[in-house]
Amino acid sequence: QLQLVESGGGLVQPGGSLRLSCAASGFTFQDYAIGWFRQAPGKEREGVSCISKGGRSTNYADSVKGRFTISRDNSKNTVYLQMNSLKPEDTAIYYCAAVSRSPCTVSTSPLRPWGQGTQVTVSS
Repeated sequence: QLQLVESGGGLVQPGGSLRLSCAASGFTFQDYAIGWFRQAPGKEREGVSCISKGGRSTNYADSVKGRFTISRDNSKNTVYLQMNSLKPEDTAIYYCAAVSRSPCTVSTSPLRPWGQGTQVTVSS
């Protein structure tokens, strides 16, 4: 059973940074691409970034390109999302999920179930 647990969210001022982590268990981690998604209040969930199963291919939403960096450590079954130059519009609950193909894009379908997510709030 796929299980992914997100952590690292918090309250940060505009221009600040956070590093999110996604710890995986219950499946062969290196066989799956992983995506980060987010859902802001009143909005649909959207893809933010994804990384191929080997880590050599990445993709980003235009809204985060140049500010966010996705990476993975297959020895630790963990994917990271480094978020710099945060903006108030980045405020959302962030989720990670295995996705249905590799290489992937932010439009690649996630595999359920969703985890609890981690809240990111960007505010002064």
